[in-house]
This record gives sequence, C-alpha cells and structure tokens, in this order.
Amino acid sequence: MNTWLITGASSGLGLAMTRTLLARGDSVVACIRRPDALKDLQNKYTDRLFICCFDMTDIPAMRQSLEHAFATWGPIERVVSNAGYGLFGAAEEVSDAQIERQIATNLTGSIQLVRAVLPLLRAQKGGRIIQVSSEGGQVAYPNFSLYHASKWGIEGFLESVAQEVKPFGIDIIIAEPGPTETGFGIGLDHATPLAVYDDTPAGEMRRGIASGSVEIKGDAQRTVDAILSVADAPEPPLRVPLGSIAWQHLTGVLSTRLKEIEAQRDRAYSADC
Repeated sequence: MNTWLITGASSGLGLAMTRTLLARGDSVVACIRRPDALKDLQNKYTDRLFICCFDMTDIPAMRQSLEHAFATWGPIERVVSNAGYGLFGAAEEVSDAQIERQIATNLTGSIQLVRAVLPLLRAQKGGRIIQVSSEGGQVAYPNFSLYHASKWGIEGFLESVAQEVKPFGIDIIIAEPGPTETGFGIGLDHATPLAVYDDTPAGEMRRGIASGSVEIKGDAQRTVDAILSVADAPEPPLRVPLGSIAWQHLTGVLSTRLKEIEAQRDRAYSADC
C-alpha cells in the first residue's frame, strides 16, 4: 500500500479519491484549507488519514507543510495536485483580482507545489506526481480564457519537468477529465457580464452554463478509478484523457491543429537560412 498526498482533498475529485484510497487500504495526507473539513473521515481512519493545512497561494506555508508531511508520514509515493479554481467570463469581463487569483491558484500554486516536492521525492529515490488538469488544458472554449491559460500553462510546465526528472525515478501524469459531475460548475467564479457579448459565442456559453444545457457525461467516481489505475500502472502515459467527451474533443482539435500545421510546411521551411 502507498501513501498519497492530495491537494484539494475536501471536495470534488480530491474528496472522491481520498475516500477511495482510504477504503482500499492506502494512507492519505489530505491537504485542505480548513482543518475540520474531513472530520468524519478522520474519525473513521485515524491511523491512515493525516491532515495538512495550507492555501495554494501561500507558498511559504505550502513548503513548510510539505516538508513536515514527508518527514512525518513519508515516504509519500504519490503526489496529486488537484486543488483548483474556475473563473468564468470573457477576457474583457474578468477583473484584475479574479485573474490574479486564477493564475495564483491553478498555475503558480501548482508549479510551486511540484517544485516543493521534487527534492523530497528525489531524496526518497522516486515517486509520481499526478496533475489533475482538464481537457481544457488542450482545448479552449469561450468564457474560460483565464482558466485555459492556467491549464495550458501547467501542462506545458509539466511536459518539460517530466523530461528533467525521469532520471530520478519520478514520473509525471497529467489527467485530463472532460465535463464531470463534481460541482465544478456550481463553484465557478463569474465575471460581471457585458451586454456587448450577449450575441456572441461568449453569450451563448453563458446561457448554456446558466440553463444547465452543457453536456456532462463524466462520472466522478469512475474518473477517479481511471486515474488510480494509471497511477498504479508500471509505465504510465504522460497524458490521460478521461471521459468520452474529452477523448472526442482532444482527438478532434489535435487532428485539426495538425492539418493546419501540415498545410503550412512550405511557409515554415521558407523561414530557414
């Protein structure tokens, strides 16, 4: 059995993963902001659930907490970067404060989490980092521009890091769920809408979210089970699409992107010396 460290463990996929791991006999270091958020699970799994409290935007507190966790409950073989925040609104509509929070939580916070655990994983001769991203790490929709910026950013960061740390026995896995029943839509931070966007794709997306007509096929527990199956695999892939919508959208957009690039071969080569 392994010990897992999970950020954002009190809700959504993080909570489902924590419950599943504890039920199967693993130990979990649950990283949350409120110490009493998992009281029921704490009472049930007193010997295998450990609580670690910090906010993803408080980097010094994060580093101190992670060092304490590895020293106290290690070795920690699996680190799951799951904490996140969703900002909804056209790029012109979102506020400076909302942008700062989006980037600080999803991108800077996730980057600093990885940076903090790398020396700890190296010291114990390896481990795995599982980043919960989204199909939105490679596909883009109107009104999610800042969310996409954070997800595309962390995926690029981790694709580079994966090459850097492979020699140390550290694997990187990027999970890319499609629309999944996790309460993500309820927790979205909405920008103040501008009427000028009503008759644009941004307005159409806004009405779809408000009416609940946006298609959601992903099941939270099945998504968690799929992530764990990959995290337990001997040779895990770097990217893992999760859900039929994610697979269809990812294959579609990547095929289109490749065709656009291939059609510009002569222009690309013309830029050489």
